[in-house]
Amino acid sequence: MEWLGHVLRFIASAVVLMFIGYLLPGFKALTFFQALIAAAVITVLGYLIQAILGRNVSPYSRGIVGFLVSAVVIYAAQFLVPGMRVSVIGALLAAFVIGIVDLFVPTTVR
Repeated sequence: MEWLGHVLRFIASAVVLMFIGYLLPGFKALTFFQALIAAAVITVLGYLIQAILGRNVSPYSRGIVGFLVSAVVIYAAQFLVPGMRVSVIGALLAAFVIGIVDLFVPTTVR
């Protein structure tokens, strides 16, 4: 059942990315398909950063370093996702909103 938690988190990430596009300046609204691709790219980039630099700088770690790494990952994702456009401010705001949402989205299904 652990895979179900990952699937739910992935879909929630895509929906949040779509919502952020309508809510925040500097973040172009995404279609659901673009948001799924963006969620996958952000997940892979986050995993690579965590594998290379360690868990303490992971986009999912707490604190300012995790927040800044999240913003960099979101900004970098625009170069890999067709139709995704993000400004630096948009990436910072998106990292903040995603961090808040991440507090409430369960990582495991109980």
